[in-house]
Amino acid sequence: QVQLVESGGDLVQPGGSLRLSCEASGNISSINVMGWYRQAPGKERELVANIISGGVTKYADSVKDRFTISRDNAKNALYLQMNSLKPEDTAVYYCMAMIGVGKNRYISYYGKGTLVTVSS
Repeated sequence: QVQLVESGGDLVQPGGSLRLSCEASGNISSINVMGWYRQAPGKERELVANIISGGVTKYADSVKDRFTISRDNAKNALYLQMNSLKPEDTAVYYCMAMIGVGKNRYISYYGKGTLVTVSS
């Protein structure tokens, strides 16, 4: 079994910052891609950012230059530094990890999410 636990969600004013964290635990042999997704009320879940094991990153256009994704492979941990937050960033943020289950085979796991609310 693999568990992903997010933390760091909070209520913050527009223009503020938050740092989300995620820790993966359980039967983990390797992790390929890790990422953050979010889902706002009434909207579909969308990719925010992801990072492969080698460090290459990808961001949604809406968060480029404001959010920074990073990971600590030794700790199986993932982070998201969010700056210049906007009300439209309000959502539940989910951590995702692609866990190796065999040669070139991976399963994607998701955490239960952490709520980020941007409001004055």
